[in-house]
Amino acid sequence: MLKTAIYPGTFDPVTNGHIDLMERALKIFDRLIVAVAVNDRKTPLFTLEERVELLKKCVPRSSKIKITSFDGLLVDYARSQKATALVRGLRAVSDFEYEFQMALMNRKLDRNIETIYLMPSEQYTCLNSGLVKEVARMGGRLDGLVPAPVSQMLKRKYQLIKKNGK
Repeated sequence: MLKTAIYPGTFDPVTNGHIDLMERALKIFDRLIVAVAVNDRKTPLFTLEERVELLKKCVPRSSKIKITSFDGLLVDYARSQKATALVRGLRAVSDFEYEFQMALMNRKLDRNIETIYLMPSEQYTCLNSGLVKEVARMGGRLDGLVPAPVSQMLKRKYQLIKKNGK
């Protein structure tokens, strides 16, 4: 039986740090489902469809990776995909408390699904989507932070926002 993991996230937008974690996860699991979450507590810059499309453009094509989206409880989605693990990234100590709470709640909801934490490469430890959006909004260079399609889409998105006065 294939070992399947889910790497959930908002991916608003996908960064090189996200891709780094996917590559690390594929060294452990036979199959990785990258699942873009619908999260009512966040107001993403990109639509759900745009985030899925950006991932499809940026993640190396592989029969071992499936890119999709989900809405609802992650453990329910994981169960429906026959996944046995959730992959999460830990960049710094500040990530730990939130991730720990989520892992305990997911374990309470389904004891058969484990949470696996991976640390990113050193160059990505301070990288997150919020910082990337801030750099892009202010016209900064995104080289090394995000794949080229994301950089282009961010520039277009912020030009449109600026043009429309929002």
